[in-house]
Amino acid sequence: MLNPESCWQAVCERDATLDGRFVFAVRSTGIYCRPSCPARRPRRDNVSFHADPGSAEAAGFRPCKRCSPQGQSPAQQLDALVAAACQLLRAEQRLTLPQLAARIGLSPSHLARAFKARTGMTPYAWADAERRQRLDAHLAQSHSVLDAALAAGYSGTRALYEKPQAMSPGRRRSGGAGEHLRYGIAPCALGHVLLASSDKGVCALLFGDDPATLLAELQQRFAAARLEQDEGALHDWLQQVLGQLQEPERAAHLPLDIRGTAFQQRVWQALQQIPSGATRSYAELAGQLRSHPRAVARACASNAIGLLLPCHRVVASDGSLSGYRWGLQRKRQLLANERGEP
Repeated sequence: MLNPESCWQAVCERDATLDGRFVFAVRSTGIYCRPSCPARRPRRDNVSFHADPGSAEAAGFRPCKRCSPQGQSPAQQLDALVAAACQLLRAEQRLTLPQLAARIGLSPSHLARAFKARTGMTPYAWADAERRQRLDAHLAQSHSVLDAALAAGYSGTRALYEKPQAMSPGRRRSGGAGEHLRYGIAPCALGHVLLASSDKGVCALLFGDDPATLLAELQQRFAAARLEQDEGALHDWLQQVLGQLQEPERAAHLPLDIRGTAFQQRVWQALQQIPSGATRSYAELAGQLRSHPRAVARACASNAIGLLLPCHRVVASDGSLSGYRWGLQRKRQLLANERGEP
């Protein structure tokens, strides 16, 4: 059953994430469109909503030629072309933007805009990030950093040290061996909370049902780091986190060791600007960052510092909670607490 108000909100926002979920028809023109149609917005009293194109056509409406609601939308076609570009970059890492655009069938400028909107990165930056992921996969298995670099597609090791990183390639080769992380676990209204800290600040804040599950998640994230349970050293920080959970207006102000790509960090910085008790949709954040809702959603899902980087404040365009890596019930409880709801 379609909710007319939610559908109208999606039409007003031209929310591409709801394409395929319904179509809207305009009585004055006799045309039906997908929610993301770029055409001028019609008057609300002229609009009706239908579950699918067949229903709209049965009611006497014809498809819009601009947004093609019967097949792939222009945005979905660009999604497919960007996915194809990603596959080419994985296979041939040295493609220039003009070469890549020629293979895809778009102009270089059009491809660059579409690629960045959907991935949050330029094709060059995306290829570099993919190459670094391959490097991480090879580091633990190779005899040296140089061997891993060559296997990942680098011409040497110089490029590995040109950009500042939370951990050097040598340390990453040993899986973070030698990095010392302290952690503490405490019961809370959401079950249990684990706070882990490096010498730079909080690097993980996780929620779970029991301490064993939380410790397993931390060990998975920092496989070879030296983990030391130390509630004493982290007592004050844990108390700040518990205080924020109980009284959201008492926001914890702790140093953070944020580890992620440049785009992920842009998203996480944007999360910190959302006031307590308020929410933003993935589409709104994507518009603010000139990106794509799916790219924003992936960055939120990668967040390892819950609460302090408040990804729980991001919801779907229709107001539904959407996903949360620590469970929708915890997301619902966090938002209700921040709004002062029982």
